[in-house]
Amino acid sequence: MGEQPFFSTRAHVFQIDPATKRNWIPASKHAVTVSFFYDANRHACRIISVGGTKAIINSIISHNMTFTKTSQKFGQWADSRANTVYGLGFATEQQLHQFAERFKEVKEAARLAREKSQDKMELSTAALSIAAPQFSQDLCDELQSPPVMCVNGPEDKLFRSQSADITLSSEKERIKKMLSEGSICEINLEAELFSLQDSNAKLVAALHEANANVEQWKKQLAAYQEETDRLRDQVTDLEAHGAQGPSDMMKDELTQSLEELENLLKAKDEEIRILQSKKSNFHELKQEREEAIHRLQELEMRNVELERRVQNAEQNLTSALEDRERAENEVQRVAQILDIKIFDLNDLRQSLVQLISK
Repeated sequence: MGEQPFFSTRAHVFQIDPATKRNWIPASKHAVTVSFFYDANRHACRIISVGGTKAIINSIISHNMTFTKTSQKFGQWADSRANTVYGLGFATEQQLHQFAERFKEVKEAARLAREKSQDKMELSTAALSIAAPQFSQDLCDELQSPPVMCVNGPEDKLFRSQSADITLSSEKERIKKMLSEGSICEINLEAELFSLQDSNAKLVAALHEANANVEQWKKQLAAYQEETDRLRDQVTDLEAHGAQGPSDMMKDELTQSLEELENLLKAKDEEIRILQSKKSNFHELKQEREEAIHRLQELEMRNVELERRVQNAEQNLTSALEDRERAENEVQRVAQILDIKIFDLNDLRQSLVQLISK
């Protein structure tokens, strides 16, 4: 049967920068088709998107994948097989919601298929365990035999070094988690910045078009004003000559034309005022963009600080490992000394026994 698409949408495709793991790299210059495909032979689903002659997304959906909405029109998911993170920017919030719901359904289907496969493997394992119970019992008896411990003092020192090692490891994991959360926030801000840049470009294009229309309307307005002045001059000449009869009809027509031109001038003035208000909205959007860039810079400074703390934690961990190694060497040295002392005591005991027997 082959693979069959069962859901498609259009979106801008992005991939995480493999070098920094923070910035988004556009994988398509414009919105492309993103489709869910079902493979009936392997009973698996994957997301495919083709830009030109190259596949920019080829991601097999597994049970442990998660699609995260990072903004109203942007979402992302990580693909461990491809060793990357994919991001999709949609035109509307409804398209993002539909894609997220479809991703959730496919993920649930993959989870159920995995559970069925695990049930089959458990049945096979149970059959093997029934076939060789005695061998497993003997092996468990050998593995469960307790070891003999002779020394107590250095063992406490080794336990304390291991506890310090675990504490430093947990501190390092906590700092790394904080750093990853900061990176996710930075990615979300970059996605919002991309949306603002897209809106900014649209507003700039609309503003240029409006400016061109304003220039054209200004030329028309100047022409209408010249026509109005000419008509007013004609009305003034007619009034000066005191013409009667048919000239009164012409005067009325000229007055009506003059009123129409004045109404048209008022309408053009209103359009110019609306365009000027749009221009002020453009300045507000530009200010929001600058604020987002400022927030992004602050987040980068915070990430630098977190990286410095991680380096300090790694240095502390290295020193702790060195202390642990020195403690282990000390334990071995003490154990050797104790072995020698025990051997000497045994010799002394045997000598005393021989002496007493004589």
